[in-house]
Amino acid sequence: MSVRSTRRGLSVAVLSALAIGLSACGGPPAPDAAPSGPGVTEVNCGIEVTVPSPPQRIYALYQPAIEMVHALGASDRLVGTAFLDAQVLEPYAGAQAAVPYQPDLPQREALLATNPDFVLAGYNNVFSATGDESVSTRADLGALGVRTWVNAPLCPSADGLSDEAIDPARVSMDTVYDDLRSLGRVLGTSGRADELVADLQTRVTAVQQRTADLPRPRVAILINDDDGSYRVASGIDFGSRVLEMAGAQNAFGDLTGRRHVAVSKEELIARNPDVILTSTCCDATTTEADGEADVQQIRTDPALAGSAAVRSGRVFPFLFADRAAGIRAPFAAKRVADLVHPE
Repeated sequence: MSVRSTRRGLSVAVLSALAIGLSACGGPPAPDAAPSGPGVTEVNCGIEVTVPSPPQRIYALYQPAIEMVHALGASDRLVGTAFLDAQVLEPYAGAQAAVPYQPDLPQREALLATNPDFVLAGYNNVFSATGDESVSTRADLGALGVRTWVNAPLCPSADGLSDEAIDPARVSMDTVYDDLRSLGRVLGTSGRADELVADLQTRVTAVQQRTADLPRPRVAILINDDDGSYRVASGIDFGSRVLEMAGAQNAFGDLTGRRHVAVSKEELIARNPDVILTSTCCDATTTEADGEADVQQIRTDPALAGSAAVRSGRVFPFLFADRAAGIRAPFAAKRVADLVHPE
């Protein structure tokens, strides 16, 4: 099953909040003035990334990477974008409409045909040595003079590896903040990166303070597969951090082998989460409303009829894009807090 077919489920509420919050930050921001000097070297996923000057031909793969480039004020340097899981954040909709986009990941030769000098990936699988979604390894692209970057919370332990090699300790908002600052230096947009980080930190603090003294319900983020089976977002999936920021806990947080783990319906019943969120996706037009079909599938599954979440009506649509490690996370946390702590 392809990555696209496994990504199911940003709510209108979250999109609206983002529009207000990020617009207040100035998004889509004007580019910073290009710095002068000998260049910049940053370390991303253990690999030194040296740019003599800010990249001018950026290709962004996947939602978190695409939105980060827009948020950092480098939209005018995008020569290609691919594979959105949902609508881009409202402040960047106009900028995204003005850049090349394709719904599927490009093949290596198609990517190189755009002559990129920097490729940014929101997920590690595109640089894996194996797999249908792989474009190439970072070493291969580096040999061609193309610098690369992986969304840092999903760094594998070595080039060519994927989700099986994620360091759980790096799956955090602190890593998102560090990644934004580091990427801002590479792109020559440090000022915008600092503003963005400060805004995200303020929002995280507000959600955490609101839920600090409340019970922490057990939540399962469920991926509905086409054959009627389910997988869950595991402890190394950034969805776990979104739940924690929202004052909840992942009912499957102890699973850490991969981001998505297949579970039996018997296991779902045994763990009996208080709340179930869908993981709806996957194209550039997807909104939270599209998650209602996933919600109905879960609610009408006879095997889950006795579960606490189904019996209490606490099965809610949620977007795959909202559990990505990126600039959406604080807003997604607020959305989850509204769902699990309605009081």
